[in-house]
Amino acid sequence: MAHTEGAWQKMPLVLLAAGCLALLLYMAKPSDTVRRVFLGLMVIIAMGGASGVMLHFNSNVEFAKELDPELSGSALLGESLTGATPALAPGAMILLAAIGWACRRLDRRELLPE
Repeated sequence: MAHTEGAWQKMPLVLLAAGCLALLLYMAKPSDTVRRVFLGLMVIIAMGGASGVMLHFNSNVEFAKELDPELSGSALLGESLTGATPALAPGAMILLAAIGWACRRLDRRELLPE
């Protein structure tokens, strides 16, 4: 999928681009303000990933119900997790945000000896 049909589909691309820009800014000019912006953006990216998981899962549930209205329980869960849109793929955004959050202590001054 190209993620170009609507605002909800463009949101992960915008969030990831903003995260990359915030990381570059933090690497170029580390300060407390930039660090706070970066960490706040990591939280927003994680929330975007969680929203994406729910959106993918819900669209797979709807699709599975259209194909087989009698589907329910664990069969519906299985179809929803492995359906047309990868339900757990947006979880990668959560992982990236967690990595960004974990690396918050990295500082350019610590990496480059004077």
